[in-house]
Amino acid sequence: MKIQMLVSAVDQDVRTLAKRMNIRTDAVIINQCDGFAYEEYEHHSHMIRCYSLRERGVGLSRNSALMRAEAEISIFSDEDIVYEDGYEGKVAEAFDRHKDADMLLFNVKVAEGRRTYWNEKEKRIRWYNYGRYPAYSIAARTDALHRANISFSLLFGGGAKYSNGEDSLFLRDCLKKKMKIVALPEVIGEEKERESTWFHGYNEKFFKDRGVLYHFLYGRMAVLFSLRFLLAHKEEMCREIGWRQAYSLMKKGIREGKGKI
Repeated sequence: MKIQMLVSAVDQDVRTLAKRMNIRTDAVIINQCDGFAYEEYEHHSHMIRCYSLRERGVGLSRNSALMRAEAEISIFSDEDIVYEDGYEGKVAEAFDRHKDADMLLFNVKVAEGRRTYWNEKEKRIRWYNYGRYPAYSIAARTDALHRANISFSLLFGGGAKYSNGEDSLFLRDCLKKKMKIVALPEVIGEEKERESTWFHGYNEKFFKDRGVLYHFLYGRMAVLFSLRFLLAHKEEMCREIGWRQAYSLMKKGIREGKGKI
């Protein structure tokens, strides 16, 4: 089974990135930087194709990698993920075991404060539980993504107008296309801590951007889901901005998403 890593990076030395990430498959690296170049090299007998581009935005870089994907399986990744030895075997075996699945979501270790998900057991992903998974948890059958003509939003994520959420929107679109998605407890890598490119605290922009995202994710249910989100996380997120003000900011974002501001 041919596997290819699709890496979104910013201002990296692409010649050393495959080694630093412990990549043991083919890879396409999209490096967002001030220059423009293409180079390729072999790493552990696998082809690493590197595109240094002036574009900005994680969604755009993931789309650039996806349209160049050629292997049977694509794994989405970021520059700060280090993969475990043997991850490629885990991924191949999991797709062999789930022959009817279009996409599998794997565990990647992150710092406790940044963790949004952890799969304790195998489960099917549906409309009510897809919203917590980052792009770097995703491995998918490349042909299924290409045939469904699915791409990442250019409005959300690091380097875009709104902070984050491109991964949730991507999974939502996959579910709308009737793709079968399964979450698995296997661990394939670990995120190395670094300064976030988009998170600067639970400030006004955070809550307003979250409101815009909820409009696109939940439509007419956005206000209700906003309230649910804040009540569930107010102890952590609403220390500086009270939950009532945060709720008002999220509703403002919902109106912005509707184009009513």
